[in-house]
Amino acid sequence: MQIGIIGDIHGAWDDIDTAFFNAAGYDALLFVGDFARVVNGRAVARQLARLTVPAWAIPGNHDATTLAQLLAEIRGRPWATRWTALGMRRRVARLARELGPVTLGGYSLHSLAPDLGLLIARPHAMGGNRLYFRPYLKSAFGVSRFADSRDRLCALIDAAPRDLVVLAHNGPAGLGADPTDPFGCDFDPGLGDFGDPDLRDALVHARATGHRVHAVVAGHMHHRSKHSGAWRRTWAHHHDTLYLNAARVPRIEDNGRRRHHVQLTLDACGVRAATVWVDDTARVIEHLPLVITN
Repeated sequence: MQIGIIGDIHGAWDDIDTAFFNAAGYDALLFVGDFARVVNGRAVARQLARLTVPAWAIPGNHDATTLAQLLAEIRGRPWATRWTALGMRRRVARLARELGPVTLGGYSLHSLAPDLGLLIARPHAMGGNRLYFRPYLKSAFGVSRFADSRDRLCALIDAAPRDLVVLAHNGPAGLGADPTDPFGCDFDPGLGDFGDPDLRDALVHARATGHRVHAVVAGHMHHRSKHSGAWRRTWAHHHDTLYLNAARVPRIEDNGRRRHHVQLTLDACGVRAATVWVDDTARVIEHLPLVITN
């Protein structure tokens, strides 16, 4: 099957994108989250609701939050994170309604095809140095530690078919600590590997229990550093799993004439991925293979 992967949108979506993906022939679409430019992604969600292709999304750290809450989480103020989390469950439910046929997941298991499951990981992930949005995660999912999150993901894996694709907002730990690695921290290189440890441990569990994770698709860590200007390595392949970071931000460039997404193909030949650029007439203008595995 062919899957279109759309990285962090951050407000960059319009009718041309909707028309392209409705006609592109993808079997499914996966959105890695961060619909909002800063906060409040409901306008983008209403546009995505016009998609006619089966689609799944995970909320990012900019989704269903408020500016005060996001700043409290960034600054690590416990009292402020508790206070600003009030109403977040209601905001997430409203975002899910606005998305219409696009399924908003988080700690959830879905079916992409017969015998191919889709595991949607921890929602609102913001980096591996601490568990962000803890008050909401505890209220909604009973998760207050990385260990709780790992256990919840492992339980979903135990109930899943052998073959899996994983959708996350931030990628797993273990793919490198350099700012140019797929999920290395660029805004504070001292933080090193900024991937999620709970997702890393769940993937270890998946392999140990005989599952084959064909691909893990995520975003969050933008392709180009705002601080150094360095470009990130956007994929890795380990333990028969392809890891993709789709967060090209902004995903629309050159006054709308270049629009980014990633194509993921799974077939008898293995797993293939390519960067795809579409112009403002909804026509593919570049198709750049990233990796082929078998």
